[in-house]
Amino acid sequence: MIHAFQTLCPGCVALLSLHFTAPHWPWEGPDDEAESRRIRNILHRDGGTRRTYAAMVQSLDANVGRVLQALDATGLASNTIVVFTSDNGGERFSDTWPFSGMKHELLEGGLRIPAIVRWPGRIAAGSVSDQAMATIDWLPTLLAAAGASSDAAYPSDGEDLGPVLTGGATSYPRKLYWRYKAGSQRAARDGNWKYLRIAGNEFLFDVVKDPRERANLKDREKDVFDRLKADWEAWNATMLPERARPANYVHPGNLTADRYGVVNPAPVAPSATLPKN
Repeated sequence: MIHAFQTLCPGCVALLSLHFTAPHWPWEGPDDEAESRRIRNILHRDGGTRRTYAAMVQSLDANVGRVLQALDATGLASNTIVVFTSDNGGERFSDTWPFSGMKHELLEGGLRIPAIVRWPGRIAAGSVSDQAMATIDWLPTLLAAAGASSDAAYPSDGEDLGPVLTGGATSYPRKLYWRYKAGSQRAARDGNWKYLRIAGNEFLFDVVKDPRERANLKDREKDVFDRLKADWEAWNATMLPERARPANYVHPGNLTADRYGVVNPAPVAPSATLPKN
C-alpha cells in the first residue's frame, strides 16, 4: 500500500489509518485453524489461553514491523509520524498492572492505553512524557503537524499536544470526562485527581500516587470530591442525553469470575416510545 501510494502520488500528504483485529475476540492465533473451525460466535468465552494471546500479540508486532520496514524502504520514514495506540484498556488475558479494571470500565485499567509515537528528528527516541491525553487529541495534533487546522465551524474537543511531544513545551494538567452507560459509570480527571462512579458507588482517587484506585479519598478530600462531581455534571449537561434503556455489563459475574458482585439489571419490557431493534 505504501509503495503504491508513493508511485501514484509522489510528494502528497497522506494519512493511513491501519486497524489490526488482534488481539481481540475471538481468541485464536495465526496457526489456530482448527479452533477457528470450532467456534461459532465471536464472543469466544470458552476458549483462549495466555499462550494464544501471546501469539496474537507477536503477530501484531511482526506486522507493525512490516509497515515500518516499508516506510524505511521507500525513504518516507524521516518525514512520517507513526502513532501506535489502542481504543480501550485490556481485557481477558491482558496484563494491565498496576491498574485495576478492564475494557468497558472507567477504572484506569479500562481507560489507560498504549501511546507510542515515532517522528524521527522531531521526537527524541526513547523519550517518555507524563502528559495526560485522550484519543481526541490526535486530530488537532496531527493536523497542526501537517500545517492544517480543524474547520472553525466544527472545533475539535481535543488539544494540539505537538509542542509537548517534541519537547517545545512542558506537560500540563488536563481536565477529562467520561461516561459509560453500563453500570451508570461516570468519571472526571483533573490533574492527579479522579472522580469515579460505578454501579452506584462513588470514589475519589489520586491516580498518580494510587494507580490501582484502592484508597477512596472522597471523605478526606470532600471539597475536591464535590468539585469534580459538580464539574462532571456541568460537562454532562452539554452532552446529548443518554438513552433511557438499560445497558448490560459486558463482564457480569456469571461470565467473568473476578466480577462476582456485578449483575445485569433485570430485563425491562420495551417502551412503546423506543424504537425496536
